[in-house]
Amino acid sequence: MTASHTAEFDRMWADLEGVGRDPRGGYSRFAWTREDHTLREWFTGEAARRSMEVDIDRNGNLWAWWGTPGPGSFVTGSHLDSVPGGGAYDGPLGVITAFAAVDKLRADGITPQRAVAVACFGDEEGARFGLACVGSRLAAGLLDAKKAKALKDSDGIGVVEAMRSAGHDPAHLGRDDEVLSRIGVYVELHVEQGRNLVDQGHAIAIGSSIWPHGRWRFDFHGAGNHAGTTRLEDRRDPMLTYAETVLSARKRARLAGTVTTFGRVSVTPNGTNAIPSEVTAWLDSRGADEAEVLRVVDEIETRAHERGSRDDVTVSVTRESYTGKVEFDAGVQQRLRSVLGADTPVIGTGAGHDAGILSSVVPTGMLYVRNPTGISHDPAEFAERDDCHAGIDALAAVMTDYVTQAQS
Repeated sequence: MTASHTAEFDRMWADLEGVGRDPRGGYSRFAWTREDHTLREWFTGEAARRSMEVDIDRNGNLWAWWGTPGPGSFVTGSHLDSVPGGGAYDGPLGVITAFAAVDKLRADGITPQRAVAVACFGDEEGARFGLACVGSRLAAGLLDAKKAKALKDSDGIGVVEAMRSAGHDPAHLGRDDEVLSRIGVYVELHVEQGRNLVDQGHAIAIGSSIWPHGRWRFDFHGAGNHAGTTRLEDRRDPMLTYAETVLSARKRARLAGTVTTFGRVSVTPNGTNAIPSEVTAWLDSRGADEAEVLRVVDEIETRAHERGSRDDVTVSVTRESYTGKVEFDAGVQQRLRSVLGADTPVIGTGAGHDAGILSSVVPTGMLYVRNPTGISHDPAEFAERDDCHAGIDALAAVMTDYVTQAQS
């Protein structure tokens, strides 16, 4: 390849711009769909351009190898899926930057003393089946295969059926010790999902930690009826209980200094002239202090039951996922600072990542690229091209430091 690493970045970025465009704005790229298949083909094609061998692990994650896979490998990458109507940078920036960093090392004539892998983890956002980081959770043994196989999308299609339709055999889902044994360190580059770097005037930051966060499903069961003929005092309307719970969640999060969001809701029968019989809503709760996060959720649940009793509505709450606070490996953080400079900002985040999941089983670290809008999971998510190129240089410098020194 003769093009510069920045030119290759620009080409790869342009290649992905049309994949999964949502007519409402942004991108909708969900796991094991036609769009996901196109993205996986693109990943495999980029690896082939660089003569990198591609492995697909038992959980459907992709690994492009520069060198022979083995213990102590330097791994980077991210994911290519999105939330509904999401931005272009969340995930793809880390994958494209990883390939571009490999290009830079090759252009600089560097021969790695350990293998390098660019990873693409499946279903990081959890937009289709409701659980985030499915690919990395399975690989790390943090998600039971039985539970994973029970996941279904809004159309009732399960993970097993979706994988088989996409050509992947789901028979061996679960912890992948072979994959884990190869990872010496995993460093993930990601667009910042906030305004820290804008306020500090830096293009690149090092990740320190991820807030504890989880998802809870609230089921509100009432009685369906006619919207025009049923007196208000005769109604068992779960929408009222749900609405009160949303307001309660906002108030309790504000008082506790946490963040809570009801961002997804399903209504049955979802008719304009029908009183709902059931409302199902998913709560996302996060905060710097784990005890406060869990206390707020308990308070929201208590208030929902109290309001449900008044409305003659039954409420049930199920915790679907929870991840405690993640502190990225101290040695990796120190090494990133030594490579990138002591003045490089070190920041925490409320956003979950595959690096956070893998941190329980292998050393991990993160790099962030400035987002001038401070907005994420929305089409307004953005990074200046010069900052993206600075991300390539930062990741390449870290990669160089790891692969040109003897393994420790």
